[in-house]
Amino acid sequence: MAAFQGLPRRLQASPFTVAEAVESGLSYGKLRHRDVLTLSRGIKAVRSDGEVPLALLTRPFTLVTGYSAASHATAFTIWEFPGYLPGADDPGIHISRQYPHASPRRRGVEAHRAMFRDDEVEFHDGLWITTRARTWLDCARRMSVDELVVVADHLVRIPRNEFEDRTEPYATLPELAAMLERHKGTPGIVKAREALQLARVGADSPQETKLRLACGRAGLPEPALNVPTMLLPGVSRTPDQSYPEYRVASEYDGETHNDPLQVVCDVERADDYHRAGWIEVRIMKKHMLNDAKEAVRKIRDALHSRGWRRTPDH
Repeated sequence: MAAFQGLPRRLQASPFTVAEAVESGLSYGKLRHRDVLTLSRGIKAVRSDGEVPLALLTRPFTLVTGYSAASHATAFTIWEFPGYLPGADDPGIHISRQYPHASPRRRGVEAHRAMFRDDEVEFHDGLWITTRARTWLDCARRMSVDELVVVADHLVRIPRNEFEDRTEPYATLPELAAMLERHKGTPGIVKAREALQLARVGADSPQETKLRLACGRAGLPEPALNVPTMLLPGVSRTPDQSYPEYRVASEYDGETHNDPLQVVCDVERADDYHRAGWIEVRIMKKHMLNDAKEAVRKIRDALHSRGWRRTPDH
């Protein structure tokens, strides 16, 4: 790599534009070196055996194509959305370009044309990319309603200060509603509207969202989500889902609950619920199979034992 000693480390480790290389002092002659690969028109990369993160791979494509941004499945992956998007693993970088400009025609690019407002695209770590809210809408066409709810819950979730380095949600329910109102003719808009009606602030994981949706379809009452609850004087718990009127709480125990220290915490949690006269319904991965029928049954049985009955209008 002696030929590229003058090239900034960032450009040695990831694709770059020809303009960036020239600005860094690299001559056009060195850009013809055998270890310099041409990824697309105006985009180069130094030959390497390492895997390049998608965001770094996508960055130069948004720089050489004016009025464009990473979007759709590419933005879905870069933003690390939870859930499943069909085709997200397919090769090809998704780039959207603003009307009236022509869609980009580049090797390895899945091209789109779109109408962006200024607040629907952002410059993130050197990459032009659609915002999370706009990405959610753009992907609606290829997602189920439930998966759209999973992502919406993720976007509007209030972060926990002790675990995250942010204090604000990625989006709010009114912001998502405004996004749908702006783009009424977008493919998938009907599913997105239905998903928004089902989205709630409070779910901490995709499985919690899917459990809530399954319970709703079964006619169970709407639960409180991750609301701190005083069980006894000086004893507070924050159930994943709770029905305070019936003193029933459901907790989803994922793989992290196999840790020995977490097992101790779970036993203490169960003791707190028992001493307070609450029923704790523990849900595990196996209970979520077959559309979470077993999980729903467990919660329904607990509610029935406390006097809840499904009303005729449900």
